[in-house]
Amino acid sequence: MVTKIINGVHALLIKFKCPKCDIDNSYSFADSNYQGPYRCWKCRELFMITIEGDKLKSCEPTTQEEFDRQNEVEALKAKFKKH
Repeated sequence: MVTKIINGVHALLIKFKCPKCDIDNSYSFADSNYQGPYRCWKCRELFMITIEGDKLKSCEPTTQEEFDRQNEVEALKAKFKKH
């Protein structure tokens, strides 16, 4: 895990391998805990990931419908965080 600054905000960067294609992936987030959608940049496989205490705890395949639904939830969370 690495800390870096994105748009003036400290962000955490976690690296992990895609379970399908075994390519290195990285994900940046503001909190040390996260649960939500992720898409591999190489094979484009969809996953639901759980990060706890800066560690990847789970990475489960998901459907396009569930991925889209979770992205909508994340967008609403981000919208209400700004206000």
